[in-house]
Amino acid sequence: MDIFDFFRSIGITPIVFQFMLVNAILGLSIYLTLYTGMFSLANAGFMGIGAYVGVILTQTYDQPLLVGLVGGMLIAGLIAVPIGLPVLRLRDIYLAIATIGFGEVVRIFILNFDTLATTLTGERVRLTRGALGISGIPVLTQTWHLLLFIVVISYIIYRMARSRFGRSMAAIRQDEQAGANMGINVVLTKNIVFILSAMLAAAAGVFNAHLVRTISPDGYGFRQAVDILTYAVLGGTTTLAGPIVGGLTMTALPEILRIAEQFRGVINGLILMLMIVYLPGGLVDPALWRGLYQRLFRRASKDQPEPSAEKST
Repeated sequence: MDIFDFFRSIGITPIVFQFMLVNAILGLSIYLTLYTGMFSLANAGFMGIGAYVGVILTQTYDQPLLVGLVGGMLIAGLIAVPIGLPVLRLRDIYLAIATIGFGEVVRIFILNFDTLATTLTGERVRLTRGALGISGIPVLTQTWHLLLFIVVISYIIYRMARSRFGRSMAAIRQDEQAGANMGINVVLTKNIVFILSAMLAAAAGVFNAHLVRTISPDGYGFRQAVDILTYAVLGGTTTLAGPIVGGLTMTALPEILRIAEQFRGVINGLILMLMIVYLPGGLVDPALWRGLYQRLFRRASKDQPEPSAEKST
């Protein structure tokens, strides 16, 4: 039995692996805002925007996936501009509440878009199709699309974190007021990060929509926002690999444990609580693994017998 047969035996099929990669992208999207000290939960809303824009372009207007991907990311980025300017003045739990509200606005807007557009134009409009959602979406997302996207985005984030802009992000996370006193344009930096995060979430929405074949407004509500946060918290936000590992793990775990779909939210909430209490740095925490390695190395050194001194003749 090769490694692919082993993964299939524990429930990790090719389609599950694709969803794991999609959720890794979502983990990266929230990693950007958390790295800058912004507790934003708007990613689910931007994911929904990307999904609907991408599907409308590929299904209704018969465009390739690349056009749907670029279109979804651009629309989400444009919407993030007017949203971020007033909302990002808030901090901590107030920012989280405001961005949750944005997600609900997006969900309700998608739900009623056809009715509103029909009223304004006087002609029947069927784009989002209300509560029924859009079905029959062509399966265009392939594994290499997702792998290439993650590699490229990870490299960009890696380079950005080591640039002057990345140091500004870290300074804002540590102390926003001190960063402003050092000459950092806090408003501009936070809004750029918010826009980039929105575009990544929208890209994940486009890829995901062309895997599930059916989307509806309810798929991008509060539950999805909590799931995205769980990816980052589980993997950890101290390193770039953390949210990727978190997204992969949280998607694979229910499949491996064969737990029913209705308990997925309970599992995510329980894991989130346990990680915050016992592993606040996440699974990919350099300090955690460094300490574990040092403990094992010291124990191994103590267990080794001391060499006996040679007797002088």
